[in-house]
Amino acid sequence: MQRLRTREQYEAVLAGATVARSAHFALHRCPLQAAGDPALPVPEPVPAVPTGPGSVRSQALFAVQAPWIGAVVPKRWAKRAVTRNTIKRQIYAMAQDAAAALPPAAHVVRLRAGFDRQRYPSATSEPLKRAIRHELAGLFSKAQGAHA
Repeated sequence: MQRLRTREQYEAVLAGATVARSAHFALHRCPLQAAGDPALPVPEPVPAVPTGPGSVRSQALFAVQAPWIGAVVPKRWAKRAVTRNTIKRQIYAMAQDAAAALPPAAHVVRLRAGFDRQRYPSATSEPLKRAIRHELAGLFSKAQGAHA
């Protein structure tokens, strides 16, 4: 499983379809470019010309044909950094477990609602982690059903 790294990758996936939703999360998916498909830019094979920032050549957003995953956890829904980091760790762990069943596409799990601080006062409590993992398991199973 590959991780999304750049803003352009995240923007491309978030512009794609929402394939599954739960009470707190949404899963977005963007199909990867097939070889020779002109829909997305492909790097040219000439290595002498730079492809970094300021370059006139374009780079492929997703160079590897494998499942890609990214996590978006806004401060609006998780105020404390420790909570955001805990949620991201759970997202990446559950995505790794579900990687074999996911199609080779780019995925972003987005937190779309906050967890109740009265019910989960500790940002790293086991009940919060279990609730996140349970919800993400359902989210990934819905996404697998949307692929089939």
